[in-house]
Amino acid sequence: MRASPGDRSVSIGHPQQVTSPEPSLTELLGGRGGAVDATVPVAAFVLAWAAAGALGWPGQPVVWGGGAAVLAAGAVGVVRLRAGGRPRAVVFGLLGVTVAVIVALATGRAADFFLVRLLGNAVSALAWAVSIVVRWPLLGLIVGTALGQQARWRRDPDLLRGYQRASWAWVLQYVVRLAVFLPLYFADAVVALGIAQTVLTWPLVAVCVALSWPLVRSALPAGHGGIRHPAERSRPRPE
Repeated sequence: MRASPGDRSVSIGHPQQVTSPEPSLTELLGGRGGAVDATVPVAAFVLAWAAAGALGWPGQPVVWGGGAAVLAAGAVGVVRLRAGGRPRAVVFGLLGVTVAVIVALATGRAADFFLVRLLGNAVSALAWAVSIVVRWPLLGLIVGTALGQQARWRRDPDLLRGYQRASWAWVLQYVVRLAVFLPLYFADAVVALGIAQTVLTWPLVAVCVALSWPLVRSALPAGHGGIRHPAERSRPRPE
């Protein structure tokens, strides 16, 4: 049976072997969908908190905001599950919002709803940076796991270097968020925090996803098999 013109081989050293097209990092990383979902509970919290304070609803505004955030997260989870989303991702998303609400209710300070996210960005920036330094870039781990490669990609010095370069873009997104969020948090600017969270969540993730493949590709020589076909060669040389 002859391969159709649309088929293409990406196997190095096996020109007759036809495999599926090279997956894009956009497909592997997802990106925008989950990031958009993360902004919905934030918007619900800020809107309900502001309305409760402005209209004099009974009870504390932070309680109204917290309830709206949990309901919004639950609604997003139901939509994702019905669309075939992974239950574990839905549970983690709902759990994160619930913890944020508990923190805000415990302190009575609406800005503390964002404290968990601030800490998460700080930890993420550190984790990504450390992974690059120790030569186990998280982008490589994520993509390699998605492709079922275990650590084969790390034995390809060019691909390793590409994942290191691209991982810096992900470090930068967390640093940018912290630079914006921290002054607003200490100023107790709840509405501004909500706007910043929305503006700097899915757009930054979309940018990182879009930049990841060009940054990885910049380290790959001509004829390289790409992310699906790491070339297992000598011990990786330093960046």
